[in-house]
Amino acid sequence: MIPAAFDYHAPNTLAEAMALLARYGEAAKVLSGGQSLLPLLKLRLGYADHLVDIGRVPGLEYIKEEDGYLKIGGATREVALERSDLIRSKYPILLDTALVIADPLVRNRATVGGNLAHGDPGNDHPATMLALGAEVVATSPKGERTIPIEKFFTGLFTTALKPDEILTAIKVPIPASRSGGAYVKLERKVGDLATAATAAQVTLGKNGEVERAGIGLTNAGPTPIKATQAENYLQGKKPDDTAITEAARLAAQATAPTVDRRGSVEYKREMARVLTARALTQAVQWAGGH
Repeated sequence: MIPAAFDYHAPNTLAEAMALLARYGEAAKVLSGGQSLLPLLKLRLGYADHLVDIGRVPGLEYIKEEDGYLKIGGATREVALERSDLIRSKYPILLDTALVIADPLVRNRATVGGNLAHGDPGNDHPATMLALGAEVVATSPKGERTIPIEKFFTGLFTTALKPDEILTAIKVPIPASRSGGAYVKLERKVGDLATAATAAQVTLGKNGEVERAGIGLTNAGPTPIKATQAENYLQGKKPDDTAITEAARLAAQATAPTVDRRGSVEYKREMARVLTARALTQAVQWAGGH
């Protein structure tokens, strides 16, 4: 199929892009990498009278540490995460995530900001950002505002972004020493959306106890899920097999999957449990220096 007719806009500055969004309101959609939005339009599962392509807007592609945060520009390509020495050395959870998104052709075009702003619970970055405790920077003609990632996803394909806002950056608190993370994904074939997936980020104390745990679940409900009860359970405990098993059980309890061609509710919930245990085990190994 082909999408319904729309007007295409290619602004050269952020101010021009925001002015277009302010002018057309909810009739406009932001086109970043287009790897999620364009298929949706082609299938007539979504529509837009105006597409505002921010691909030519300068200053939205970067990966850097600054002011206590890892900062990622909203239009940063997935392939840039793969190739970044900073990501490879200090943020294994982000590398894990980027490497399992679709295929190399898609990753050369897809953007981190677009992956989040699309609001698809089957996308991979939302769970990872939930585990990391990230923040999203939204920019509009009125200025910038920062949205905690746990308040960003408000419904199926729906986020806290207002019609005149553009996701311009993601901010991840720089992890403390003895931190590690992992993203583990089950898919029917390479490049598919997850049947289930779990992101886990752990910081260990001086005696090996869990100081902080972040757990995010992919395709486990109508929005990406932050497994808060499982996170709280791990706090202060040694991350042994018993603790990880119970945390994985609690994470699975937080899911609300639906039946589709990828599996039944029971199967998906069980896979969330299994993958949470695996992700936590890998995260603890990273945090312990292994």
